[in-house]
Amino acid sequence: MRFRTVMALTGALALSLATGCAEGGPAGSSRNTVTYWLWDTNQLPAYRACAKGFEKENPGLKVKITQIGFEDYWTKLTASFIAGTQPDVFTDHIQQFGQFSDLKVLEPLDNLGIEKSDYQPGLADNWIGEDGHRYGAPKDWDTVALFYNRKMAEAAGISAGKFNTLSWNPENGGTFEKAIAHLTIDKHGRRGDEPGFDKNNVKVYGLATGGGGDASGQIQWSAFTGSAGWSYTDEKRWGTKYNYDSKTFQSVIKWYFGLAKKGYLAPLEVYGDTANPPNAQMAAGKAATALDGAWLLSTYHGAKGLDVGTARTPVGPTGKRATMMNGLADSISKDAHNKEGARKWVKYLASDACQTVVGKYGIVFPATRAGTKAAVAAYETKGIDTTAFTQPVADKKDFTTFSFPITNYAADVEALMRPAMQDLYAGGAPASALDSTNSQINFILSQ
Repeated sequence: MRFRTVMALTGALALSLATGCAEGGPAGSSRNTVTYWLWDTNQLPAYRACAKGFEKENPGLKVKITQIGFEDYWTKLTASFIAGTQPDVFTDHIQQFGQFSDLKVLEPLDNLGIEKSDYQPGLADNWIGEDGHRYGAPKDWDTVALFYNRKMAEAAGISAGKFNTLSWNPENGGTFEKAIAHLTIDKHGRRGDEPGFDKNNVKVYGLATGGGGDASGQIQWSAFTGSAGWSYTDEKRWGTKYNYDSKTFQSVIKWYFGLAKKGYLAPLEVYGDTANPPNAQMAAGKAATALDGAWLLSTYHGAKGLDVGTARTPVGPTGKRATMMNGLADSISKDAHNKEGARKWVKYLASDACQTVVGKYGIVFPATRAGTKAAVAAYETKGIDTTAFTQPVADKKDFTTFSFPITNYAADVEALMRPAMQDLYAGGAPASALDSTNSQINFILSQ
């Protein structure tokens, strides 16, 4: 569910919208079929089960599901809008919402009876456009927490209870950095906090890397910037200015990437690309901990030879813990070939009838409370503790939750921030270099 912008066709899409879409529809489209695209292969069985329930309630209507890998999903979806072969319904991501809303390829969903009280807090509100119309029906949600290798933690003398008491600050890293340092081991067996530690020849990194991050830093630095009191933009939703030039943000980023210079966080050139995500690093015994999302709970617990535990994100300078709370939705294409059927399908997808079914598969946390409850029970049956991920939603006293930044020109922001963050991570650029990047971003938003 992590988002990587792949909007190379944006200009062409804008042109096609101005001149009209091509004739024809996707394979299998008809007045009796609703076409539906999603990216997560792990969720296919759950949504096939939902489709059966929907078809039983709507005789004569069929749902054709197409799964496309995440790396190709957005490119193919954008191309389909240009060619006029778009799906009737598709899984949408909040970071893509601004771009699609701006390009007017989404159908308003105001009359579907979506009530925000039926879903986890904030999920329904995220999909209201600048024009006040709804463009997404809440689907599922996720938060970020700390995964750790139990065997490595035990060898280092760090208990599960201690992981849940860690705190950090941008000056010296606090007890979080001390733990990460102690979990780091060089090729000679020396720990990161021991004399003679060789930071250039590390066998096990204390913290896995998910790359330099992008405009959001979801599984990299967002938990730290959030618990430092920083916000992406000047407004919670549909902001007009980004705050990457903030001294608070830059102090956090300087500390975070400084962990790589100390040898505790893998350098970008070693494990920082997409072929080596944090879960793979931990499964291979190359890292002791990783900040990662709830959508990978089953993946971590299913990794052969990995005995994994989870802990809450560390307490920050604000005195609170923080996590991004992302929420996906189902959207209807404005030029859907079966718009009536699409509306019925999306309403069903957003209902307890479907979301409880999805929850029972124990793959994601569905957006409705009943769906979430079913997912928690399913994870428990598998012996998986979800507390570190579910507690932030209910505990507003000790936790801060926040969404992806929702603005226009999301693809442009991504295109500028990704290389800028990599320069900080691998190129040794100072955090103050983000002043210039932020100015470019805000100039684009002002147009």
